[in-house]
Amino acid sequence: MTPDRQMVEVDGRQVRVTHLEKVMYPGTGTTKAEVMNYLVRVAPALLPQLHERPVTRIRWPDGVAGEKFFEKNVPRGAPDWLRRQTLPAAPNNDDGEGTMLDLPFVDDLAGLVWCANQGALELHTPQWTVGPRGGVRNPDRLVIDLDPGAPAGLDECAQVAHLVADRLREDGLDETVPVTSGSKGMQLYARLPGRRTAPEVRQYARDLAFAVAKQHPSLVVAVMRKDVRGGKVLIDWSQNHPAKTTITPYSLRGRDEPRVAAPRWWDEIGPGLAQLGPDEVAERLDRDGDPFG
Repeated sequence: MTPDRQMVEVDGRQVRVTHLEKVMYPGTGTTKAEVMNYLVRVAPALLPQLHERPVTRIRWPDGVAGEKFFEKNVPRGAPDWLRRQTLPAAPNNDDGEGTMLDLPFVDDLAGLVWCANQGALELHTPQWTVGPRGGVRNPDRLVIDLDPGAPAGLDECAQVAHLVADRLREDGLDETVPVTSGSKGMQLYARLPGRRTAPEVRQYARDLAFAVAKQHPSLVVAVMRKDVRGGKVLIDWSQNHPAKTTITPYSLRGRDEPRVAAPRWWDEIGPGLAQLGPDEVAERLDRDGDPFG
């Protein structure tokens, strides 16, 4: 075994790690080892977000300056201990009608280290979960994606986040957590009891988006057309489709510099809101706890 390729034990599991000195974010010099260290620090909060959800990875094997690719299926050479489940692709997806997917689940710290070693900087998950016997459950959360059209930015997203949260509370959804995406905008996650099907949740999100857009037409749009989005915030309700995934809270993003899909407290959501890096997120988690509880 060469020095740049070794087996390490993580919580009783053997994980192969390679090239820990490789720079994943050239803008900051952040290495693969530092990516792993971040995941170790936030694992107590990140793993519950991944629990029982298949993980789609966006991989940058040579760092964010290199090529990237999406990976839904378990790759060749994955460790035997990695949980996997064969499931049919969701309807109206890009995989083709009748496609069966061999989907991985990241249940523990060893799985996070394996993802980091693969260059899987972004971990994306659906709004539904899979039971221990393989059955797909109804969504247990609703997600609203807030995507600003320039020159709008996070300040405008913060305004819209409060408008959406107010509407959700009117409908009895009191447990809503805002997440700055690590990219341009935000997501809002509302906990659901799991009684509604994915199409029902998607329709509810669509109706909510169009209602808020109708009430605040100078600030909000609910249609995907780029020509109407300038200076406004798109409420993207489509992420609730069963074939769609969103960036998992606490996941890194593959940008020029490391940023995180960072859960926030509601008293932060206002003017001057900014995206956060991994050290900030880990320190805040240690100091203030997890907004998801």
